Amino acid sequence: MLVALAVVPVLIWLYLLFCRGGFWRICIEHPEPRPVTTCLVAVIPARNEAAVIGRALRSLSGSVSQIVVVDDASADGTADIARSAGDNVTVLEGKPLPPGWTGKLWALAQGIEHALSLDPDYLLLTDADIEHDAGSMTDLTLIAEQRGLDLASYMVKLACVTRAEKALIPAFVFFFLKLYPPKWIASEKFRTSGAAGGCILIRPEALARIGGIAAIRNEVIDDCALARAVKCNAGKVWLGLTCQTRSIRAYGGFGEIGRMISRTAFSQLRHSTLLLVAAIAGLFVTYLLPPLLLLSGKRLPMILGAVAWLLMSGVYLPMVRFYNRSPLWSLALPLIALFYMGATLHSAVQYWRRRGGEWKGRTQDIRA
Repeated sequence: MLVALAVVPVLIWLYLLFCRGGFWRICIEHPEPRPVTTCLVAVIPARNEAAVIGRALRSLSGSVSQIVVVDDASADGTADIARSAGDNVTVLEGKPLPPGWTGKLWALAQGIEHALSLDPDYLLLTDADIEHDAGSMTDLTLIAEQRGLDLASYMVKLACVTRAEKALIPAFVFFFLKLYPPKWIASEKFRTSGAAGGCILIRPEALARIGGIAAIRNEVIDDCALARAVKCNAGKVWLGLTCQTRSIRAYGGFGEIGRMISRTAFSQLRHSTLLLVAAIAGLFVTYLLPPLLLLSGKRLPMILGAVAWLLMSGVYLPMVRFYNRSPLWSLALPLIALFYMGATLHSAVQYWRRRGGEWKGRTQDIRA
């Protein structure tokens, strides 16, 4: 019985290694260089982002035609900082949040309405804590043009400075790509679709085809919902990694990262208790069982546990290197997965307590 159980994680990691679209490979696409003459308008929702928005806007000012910032009832001077960031920055005062909308999507809707009046070729939906290198938007636009994409998104490089970030952030990106393999997202053969909300380039006609941002107005995981809506309406979607575009939001401790994960984890499971149990069981067998088998004292289960752990570490290693961490961190994935398991359970408890999806003072994922 123990031997049969020990085989399962080995089979899981062989599947993830060979049959999950190569999600673990770090592939950064470099488009063929050529002049870009498209009109690109950026839309940035901002709520209490005074600490980061100035730096984010300065990084974009030379890369886009216009920047539209929607100040979502900030109380820290966000709007004043944005107004002083450049002549191509327009700041809109956000209207009160109507029922049925999340705060970010309502702010985006107002910004998009203004941006469309400028007749752009593309809209850039980005966040107030994202810094763009010179040329990154040119590259993303070229990728969209050369591939004929309706939506192109960069998985931005997240901050990895604090102890908590170094331990948990590479795994966050790893788990995201495991759920949404970029090759499957780009392929018409798969229904899988995904995007990273920090940097989304979208054609206005593709947005119109899905009914505008209102089509996903109550989604908590809005980036993937947008990509899904575009792909389901015959759109071409792409997601890629980059080092040029990065988050400048720091997570000071394990609690902050835990709350960030908890905000959307149970929504990802469609608020299903059955899926929650299945997810916890899957995490246990995939990540925790291999090292536990080494304690069994039985030779074959111990060998199988070691094989599964080595496969796990090998699949995770490219992401560890991408974030410039020691290769030894790849061996810590079982402990990291235990943390994510706890954050997922916390997400479910918060939802059941009608406090789900808390972000910037708002509860956005409330049980009916």
